[in-house]
Amino acid sequence: MAEINLEKLTKVYSDGTEAVTELDLEIANGEFVVFVGPSGCGKTTALRMIAGLEAVTRGSVRIGGHVVNDLPPKDRDIAMVFQNYALYPHMNAGDNMGFALKMRGVPRKEIEGRVREAAAILGLTESLKKKPRTLSGGQRQRVAMGRAIVRQPQAFLMDEPLSNLDAKLRVEMRAEIARLQRDLHVTTIYVTHDQTEAMTMGDRVAVMRSGHLQQVERPQVLYERPRNLFVAEFIGSPAMNLVLGEIARSDGDVWVEFGSHRLRLVPSALESHPGLSEYERRNVVLGIRPEDIEDASVLHETHEDQQLEILCDIREDMGSEVYAHFNLPAERVTSKEVVEASVVEEVEDEATRLAAERARGVGVPFVARLDRMTQAREQQPLVVEVDVRRLHFFDPVSGLRVGAD
Repeated sequence: MAEINLEKLTKVYSDGTEAVTELDLEIANGEFVVFVGPSGCGKTTALRMIAGLEAVTRGSVRIGGHVVNDLPPKDRDIAMVFQNYALYPHMNAGDNMGFALKMRGVPRKEIEGRVREAAAILGLTESLKKKPRTLSGGQRQRVAMGRAIVRQPQAFLMDEPLSNLDAKLRVEMRAEIARLQRDLHVTTIYVTHDQTEAMTMGDRVAVMRSGHLQQVERPQVLYERPRNLFVAEFIGSPAMNLVLGEIARSDGDVWVEFGSHRLRLVPSALESHPGLSEYERRNVVLGIRPEDIEDASVLHETHEDQQLEILCDIREDMGSEVYAHFNLPAERVTSKEVVEASVVEEVEDEATRLAAERARGVGVPFVARLDRMTQAREQQPLVVEVDVRRLHFFDPVSGLRVGAD
């Protein structure tokens, strides 16, 4: 086991493409860190530089305190687990697991002992004599894990190892890998594009975009205090609702106004975003997570100054909860651009006006994650209440969280 330190790690390809830019990251001994981000963000390239499968353009990789930039993969004392398992079809599971040790000249008795021990940990004892083609996807993934375990490396590097499995098996293997890493306490870097995997498995999660590290933190901190708009949009499912608003004061209270709507801010919302008062009568990006919006009719206590009148467009029944989709007349915001909403003519009837907005494609699409007892019905008005204690605010120019450290 060993710590891994990345210092200004950079990869530039011959055509000038900069895949990773000055990545700084310290991974503690025994820590499980997940790299997550969309396709092309540089997460796999960073992993391959750590493994020695990609040359480092600038910066350094330290494993156990030693710079390994010029060491070949076999001399870095790390074990890779790939997406495609990379098993030898003519060898049985046991031989696949022990092959790397055999190539190193490890005595046969020791190889057999390590393979049996790993097989017991992974529940593969009865499958050691089977060929890969006779194993299920989950069993093949366990064999690939076993091949890494028997080497007793300083670190595990895993490149989207579950992407070929079906949804149910992915959930099972997610828990299996997390348990295994906890029991073995081996430093692990895990790459995935699936933010659910990242949030449920990692001690810390490193969010990447276009080769740049956006934020690295514990999963709960990423969820509660995203550093910028990209992290806010990427972490959470369904994604955070974002809208352009402004801060206003009225009768001693502080409000956030967006379109024809406004919400009164409670003290805790102001305390968690120091500097928010500087956005009074200025644009600010408001973020509301779908799970922080609830059907007011199912709440025991309601607050009119924290409610929105909406028209439910689409209702998705998920069993334990309901996703309600609707539009609000306001200016849309994403981490890439701001799209101005068109001016909507006033209509006396609220439901008719909202229906007209939806039909004309005006406004900001929102989603609310509601209690299954909700009265939400498609094409019907609904009053929802926002948990204003959990609002998020971002600067519309820099995209940074208001009051970020």
